[in-house]
Amino acid sequence: MKTGEVIRRYRKQKNLTQEEMAARLGVTAPAVNKWENGNSLPDITLLAPIARLLGVSLEELLSFREDLTEEELRALILELGERLKKEGYEAAFRWAKERTQEYPGSEWLILYMGQLLNAYRITEKPENPEQYDADICGWLEQSLKSGQEEIRRSAATSLFQLYFQKKEYERAETYLDYLSDQNPEYKRLRATVYEKTGRTEEAYRAYEELLYSYYTMVSLALHNLYSLSLSQGDRERALYLADKQAQNARLFDMGEYCAAAPELELAVLEKDEDACLKVLKRLLGSIDGADASFRNSPLYMHMKFKSAAAEGEKADMRELLKKSLREDESLDFLKGSPGWQQLMEL
Repeated sequence: MKTGEVIRRYRKQKNLTQEEMAARLGVTAPAVNKWENGNSLPDITLLAPIARLLGVSLEELLSFREDLTEEELRALILELGERLKKEGYEAAFRWAKERTQEYPGSEWLILYMGQLLNAYRITEKPENPEQYDADICGWLEQSLKSGQEEIRRSAATSLFQLYFQKKEYERAETYLDYLSDQNPEYKRLRATVYEKTGRTEEAYRAYEELLYSYYTMVSLALHNLYSLSLSQGDRERALYLADKQAQNARLFDMGEYCAAAPELELAVLEKDEDACLKVLKRLLGSIDGADASFRNSPLYMHMKFKSAAAEGEKADMRELLKKSLREDESLDFLKGSPGWQQLMEL
């Protein structure tokens, strides 16, 4: 806010009329009115008395605050949106620029102004949009220097989109360095740049790595939901989620072993002896090709995997699986059956 607006706000909070304030300061009521309307500023010798009278600091009175409250920030962003709709892009842009100059220390305001104006520039297509580039890019570049990681990441994403939209792909790529390489969205954006700049093999590999990581995340989430449903006694939902885990493995070409594992949980949950034995046989039989399905899948044909397990390693894996099955108490209802004994002799 400007000094006059500060005076008006705090005068009203103190329940003072312009005449009462003028009398206390030894000035005229029209002088106070001019201050509040921005037509003039108080004499420098009056600043300290005004601040004491209104109960604010000199910094607050002169609008030198470093930041805005969340409520004030929200109000300014909403006002910018309304001005864009009612007054048009150029007028709203000028108003926004004045606000960034008024509150140069408000990092969130500068970021949001840049993002909102850039978004409207793309959708509303104002005349000569390039004339706004310097300010919008300047605000977003300034946000990259913030001490808050959230602001830096948000600004980097906006700058990436801005230059990607302008087909300046190499420059857009530089802003991805501000994003975490563990973030799936970072990987997707990087892949789009590879695609646009003719790095086809790298694009394929990046997209495929993204798919592979999605399988892991979805599988873990489904398993956690399954366990949570069981702990809450929701058997029907647990059965549903175990089936979804099997579907997920098949969708991502993870092979019979990964698809059978959740099906075993279903069979154990229902204490279905025949179904358990069938699934266990599939599990033991699929170890030989447990790592072959995704290796040979067209979904991951550009990815590089470690060497497949040797025959001896597969035999060891089979024995380890048998050992874990023997020690699994949830399978006790099977362990005296002929089918179980045959299974352990495979």
